[in-house]
Order: sequence, then structure tokens, then C-alpha cells
Amino acid sequence: MPKVHNFSAGPGILPQEAIDQSIAALQNFSGTNLSLIEVSHRGKEFEAIMEEARNTVRELFNVPESYSVLFLQGGASMQFCMVPYNLLDEGETAAYVNTGVWAKKAIKEAKLFGNIEILASSEDKNFSYIPKGWNIPSNAKYLHITSNNTIYGTQYQEFPDSPIPVVCDMSSDIFSRPIDINKFDMIYAGAQKNMGPAGVTLVIIKNELLGKVKRSIPSMLNYQTHIDGESMYNTPPVFPIYVSLQTLKWVKSMGGCVAMEKRNSEKAALLYGEIDRNSMFQGTAATEDRSKMNVTFVLKDDSLTDEFMALCKSNNLSGLKGHRSVGGFRASIYNALPKESVQALVDTMQQFEKSKTGVNA
Repeated sequence: MPKVHNFSAGPGILPQEAIDQSIAALQNFSGTNLSLIEVSHRGKEFEAIMEEARNTVRELFNVPESYSVLFLQGGASMQFCMVPYNLLDEGETAAYVNTGVWAKKAIKEAKLFGNIEILASSEDKNFSYIPKGWNIPSNAKYLHITSNNTIYGTQYQEFPDSPIPVVCDMSSDIFSRPIDINKFDMIYAGAQKNMGPAGVTLVIIKNELLGKVKRSIPSMLNYQTHIDGESMYNTPPVFPIYVSLQTLKWVKSMGGCVAMEKRNSEKAALLYGEIDRNSMFQGTAATEDRSKMNVTFVLKDDSLTDEFMALCKSNNLSGLKGHRSVGGFRASIYNALPKESVQALVDTMQQFEKSKTGVNA
């Protein structure tokens, strides 16, 4: 069968090695002659998987023992409420930066638990840039940011030095580049965009953040519950955790986050270079804030959109339609997407330009 180049924004592309290992585990997990999805999560075989997953996260991000690594359920959307539930008392203030749909959803949930101060927003230009020059109030309980905005194609190129704890939603660029873990007090990420399949959420949290709110927290929404239960207070999502581990092992085998950053920078440079060169297309995100994970662009003549999408389909390019709220195109070039797929998209863009203008690239 012809290769399909997968630019889906999420669930996104995974390494073939991780898929192959996971298929094998579905058939016979760890020599048990049982499928991964039918063994006890309390058995020594899966407990070893959970421990290896935690340790691999720690290794890739150099996470110290003062932080806990958790694998939870409910997606990043559950974290929108768990963060303020655990960190923000009634009458206290938390600071948020609004850079898109997911940041807005996080703000909406946080307002149920305390006062929310929006330090900056890029909504005035349809979230096409990352706000800069904003001040962080020292009296707020925490600062919440979203590192990469999948819908609008923007990404923090640098993270703020903050006098208060920083909470970051890294759902769509987790493990795509090295980070200084000491800049963050909490990171969370839905796996399905760059780490694994839908169904598991990674949380990395500094232990000293917890236990300070006065409210009672339901067990399943309490981070301490999951720390004490080693992410197995209830039955964990065993298959998504296993696939995520195989993906993280692939990242490690490829050279870790430093190698991922180099790989992703090369892919992004190739695609953005074509967008800027091609007379038919233009990018939608501010140049200095362009994402290396989600590349957003449009045709200068949007009446040609369906025709270009048809050409993409005929060339086995999948998942390029922009989010329904913004239209246009979105190429998600996550860690596992090979450079050859980006080249296939560039070739298609050049083919389309030639068909309309007669101009060769």
C-alpha cells in the first residue's frame, strides 16, 4: 500500500516502532501468553511498565525527586479544573495568559475556584502571536501558560522567569525540545498529540505545591491521592501508558529531546521556507512565534482550498485541514513525522503553484 503522510493534529502520528511493540504486547504481553489489555494492572509485569514509564520521563526531562510523575485520565481538559482545585483557594488569585482556545477553557474552569487575572491575551489578532512584555504579579498563587497552541500555530520560544509557581499545559509539544524543569512547578500534557494515544495524561508536579488549600478535594481529583497510589489509585489506562512508554523509549533511542529539537527545527524550516516562497500560500502565525509542531497557513485565494485539498488527498497527504474555527490548513509535524513527509507536502505545494501559474520552484 502507498505510504500515507499523517499530518493529523491529534490523535497524532506515533513512531512505527512504538506501534509494532504495542501490537506485540496486545498479542502476548511480557511472555505471559495474555494480552496487555487483559492482565492485572497490579501484576509485577505491568507494575514494571509503570515504573519504567516514570523513570523514562525523569530521564528525558532530568526531573528531580522533588517532583512526582503521574499518569492520569481525563485529558488536559480535566487538568483545567484539577489545577485550581488543588492549588487555588477561594479568595486567592491565579494568573493566566490567554493564547487560544485551550487557554480560554483553562481560564473558564479556574474561575470556578478563585480570582483569575488575565495578564495578557492575543485574542485581538485571533491568537496569531504570543503576547510579550507582561508582568507577573508576585502575590498570585501560580502562573498558567500554554506552551504550544495547536489551532493557531503559535509556540513559546522562551519561557518566563517567574517569582511564582509556573503551571504549563504542554499537551502538543511535550518532549519536542529540551526544557529546564526548574522553570516549572507543574507540567501537564494530554498524550495524544506528541507522546502517545488518547486516554492518558502526563502530570509532572513539584510535591511542595500540594496540601496548601483549605477545601476538601474529592479523592480522584486530588493529586496527592495519585502520588500516594503511584498512578494506580484506580485502574490506570494500561494500553495508552504502554504505548506512551514505547514512544518515550523511541525518543530516548533517537538521542532524547536535544535530537528531537534538531529534527523538528529542520522540518519546520523546510515547510515555513516553502510557505514564504510559494506565491499561492501565506502563513497565519507571527513569524517570531511560529510553532515547530503545528504549522498553520492559508491559500491567498481561498476559493482554491477544495482543489488543493483534493491534490493533497491524491498525493496521500492526510490530516491537513485547518481547525474548523479558523479554516485554512494545518500541518502537524510532531516528533514521529519523518522529514520525507514534510518534503512530500512541499512538493505538493510546488506542484499546485505550477498548475496555477506555470512557475517552477
